[in-house]
Amino acid sequence: MGTEGIRDRYINPYTDFGFKKLFGTAMNKELLISFLNALFAGREVVKDITYLNVEHMGGIELDRKAVFDVYCENELGEKFLVEMQKGEQEFFKDRSLFYSTFAIREQARRGSWNYELKAVYTIGVLNFVFDRADDGRYIHEVRLVDIGTNEVFYDKLAFIYLEMPKFNKTEAELETMMDKWLFVLRNLSSLFERPAALQERVFRNLFEAAEIAKFDRRERYEYEESLKNFRDMYSVIATAEKKGRAEGEKAKALEIAAKMKQAGMSAAEISKITGLEEAELQ
Repeated sequence: MGTEGIRDRYINPYTDFGFKKLFGTAMNKELLISFLNALFAGREVVKDITYLNVEHMGGIELDRKAVFDVYCENELGEKFLVEMQKGEQEFFKDRSLFYSTFAIREQARRGSWNYELKAVYTIGVLNFVFDRADDGRYIHEVRLVDIGTNEVFYDKLAFIYLEMPKFNKTEAELETMMDKWLFVLRNLSSLFERPAALQERVFRNLFEAAEIAKFDRRERYEYEESLKNFRDMYSVIATAEKKGRAEGEKAKALEIAAKMKQAGMSAAEISKITGLEEAELQ
């Protein structure tokens, strides 16, 4: 149970172990409460939370099960699903909607019931960009809206996505608690000490909880395994993206070469300009 692969002082919150260590344990629930309150910025105030079972089965045997990263409810019975999405999935929006149905359906009551539901919030911390619009927004809140009036139709179901790659504020630019939380999530594993801008008690507790040297032998082993899985996945994603870019560039070069050939240019000339082999131009 060595720790040869660990070189950082603080854990990487994008790993399964790191994210659940900070936000998914009862001893650190103060961190999750602070994060949620920073996210809602006074529109909702979470005073306390209770962690719920993260593994849910469907209503019938053939239903798929859902395993949440963090699942809890506040003192009002409102549900919070907090998920770390390390890589882009083709149907990640569908997945968010699917997962929210478990928190809705489990509220059903036997016998007489008037269908009243508690609010359900699905929060995704994304290590990728899904909205390519360059408008500076990295927090997206999605609700059911009447497209005719542009008014919220149902205010007890919300999907909130944080596009972490878009958050690039420096320590000197941090203004709100949400800024500070996003800065921590984005930079924690690369820090060597708690930044001066993060003087709140909750961040002092976070850095203490995140310090790898304080882990016991079992925690160190579990974190290293989680870190290895994260690195492997990141490598696969990076390789796929690089291959996709290369294939796209070659397809574009072939398209240009075809137009050059139609214009009467020789294979040698086309090869010199596009970098393609003459054999590819036949």
